Amino acid sequence: MKMSSVPRYYKFSNGVKVPSLALGTYDIPRNSTASIVYQALKCGYRHFDTAVLYGNEMEVGEGIYRWLKEDPVNNKREDVFYTTKLWNSQNGYTQAKKGIAECLDKIKKIGYIDLLLIHSPLSGPQKRLETYKAMQEAVEMRSVKSIGVSNYGKHHIEELLSWKDLVYKPVVNQIEISPWCMREELATWCQSKGIIVEDYAPLTHGYKLKDPELVKVAHEVGRNTGQILIRWSLQKGYLPLPKTKNPDRLPGNIDVYNFELSPQQMEAIEHPEDYQPTDWECTDAP
Repeated sequence: MKMSSVPRYYKFSNGVKVPSLALGTYDIPRNSTASIVYQALKCGYRHFDTAVLYGNEMEVGEGIYRWLKEDPVNNKREDVFYTTKLWNSQNGYTQAKKGIAECLDKIKKIGYIDLLLIHSPLSGPQKRLETYKAMQEAVEMRSVKSIGVSNYGKHHIEELLSWKDLVYKPVVNQIEISPWCMREELATWCQSKGIIVEDYAPLTHGYKLKDPELVKVAHEVGRNTGQILIRWSLQKGYLPLPKTKNPDRLPGNIDVYNFELSPQQMEAIEHPEDYQPTDWECTDAP
């Protein structure tokens, strides 16, 4: 695989350009979130992933706003990509309308949401579709640019794609993927439908960073094991969301575009028979 095949931007099915790597902000303490987001922007990050569940949407917005106002001539809102997700309790048409208004209110300083996702399919078929209806209306109002789903299995997406009221197809399915939780069938199917696979917990929450094969490959290419996992995700065509609470790790986690893994190195760290998610599993929910 050539390095040129890992672009710094992907294009959604609706034509919107999205940075191919994002900073995940789950479990970053609220009192340090704004600072980490701001420092990430200084390092070159342009894509940030949060959620109602994380409790730090306002702080992510604050970090972006600090960077924007620091140099208004060069630092433009349209160059930053902001993603958030509606929580299960906000599913259903009325709840989702209210939830979207609350999400927008938290980030008034940066104006709009680039990507809004349903966080999970757990609320059931009726509420999932009602929620999506409210999300489509937010796109019509231009307060949200793109919409998608998270933790969806194939049957959940098929439900949506066959829905008679579908106007805006989901541009993304955000699911946990790593070499120990590859979900190849689901990921390949999403890609075949023009749905970008966003990959959360690409660093396995740190559980696998000392895996012997991973350490060996990292040594071969002169990188750390986290960089190998992020690069693996990119070479699969996914959009990884590495998270860190440590600002010292920010530069390394985005410095993944100027080396490549050979097919043999990719294969060496893959475990297609394994199924070891480090987070919740609801792609199989009814």
